[in-house]
Amino acid sequence: MKIKLQQAADILQKADNILVLSHKSPDGDTLGSASALCTALQRMDKHVRFACSDPVVPKYENLFAELKIEEFDPNFIVTVDIADAKLLGKETEQYKDSIDLAIDHHMSHKEYAKMSYVDSTAASTTQVIYELFCMMGVTIDKQIANCLYTGLCTDTGCFRYSNTSATTLRIAASLIDAGADAAEINRIMFDTKSRARLNVERLAMESITFYENGRFNIMEITEEMMTQSGATEGDIEGLSALPRQVEGVLIAATLREKKEGGYKISVRATPPYDASAICAQFGGGGHKGAAGCVIEDEKENVKKRLAEVVRNYFRSQGIL
Repeated sequence: MKIKLQQAADILQKADNILVLSHKSPDGDTLGSASALCTALQRMDKHVRFACSDPVVPKYENLFAELKIEEFDPNFIVTVDIADAKLLGKETEQYKDSIDLAIDHHMSHKEYAKMSYVDSTAASTTQVIYELFCMMGVTIDKQIANCLYTGLCTDTGCFRYSNTSATTLRIAASLIDAGADAAEINRIMFDTKSRARLNVERLAMESITFYENGRFNIMEITEEMMTQSGATEGDIEGLSALPRQVEGVLIAATLREKKEGGYKISVRATPPYDASAICAQFGGGGHKGAAGCVIEDEKENVKKRLAEVVRNYFRSQGIL
């Protein structure tokens, strides 16, 4: 059931023994949203705990610095930045049929929770959480501001993507006024790379194949590349944004080989083109600028299928 933001605020004011869930392979938005929500609710003397199927990588650990570790059986379960229950992952999928409230910003959101508040015009779920806090009367101090700013800057590519609106920038300014250390967060998120990241980035960039006169390209991240570079999942976060940066590229796809077989696909599009239209053909979704899907097939077949879908999409847009 879809609800209004004020209803979500009222429900959270009354709830207790709350479990907050992030999606698997967590990024800055899901972790920034979860850490901000958990911290704020604990300060309201509520029992709150956080769970995620995958570990929180070191650069995000400070977001949870003020969170008290609690153990209890949840009476109320909230998801943040999760468009589909299948994104919970193996460690938390036990909760998929018991989710009370979903807070999200994805246009492709599936109605899996008992109640959901989704604002697809928001640049990030942390933007939605910020607006929720304003309704709840939550005091946004330095810690919460850092959590919210992290999600806001990572989902907008440091405010470079087309999802950045005047409202987004006003919220960012408000968070800086509240104490968010924007310069340090930006440095960690965008200007710091491990050696493993540098190595896997080089290998991935060397794999790029171009199609449609350079308008579309595909980059690969294989298990062999991960082993050769010593990279972890945390090291490849955001890597899928790189192939679209090549001049003349309108749509870019990154193939991430899964250990169990098949490929996780991340698609990025230059405005006004629509990444979600590509991923929808394979049962995925997301936003116009960034979307994802999974294709269970051999690598060369995956590339051929993607190229065909993108070619047809370009034709529908009058490009070819």
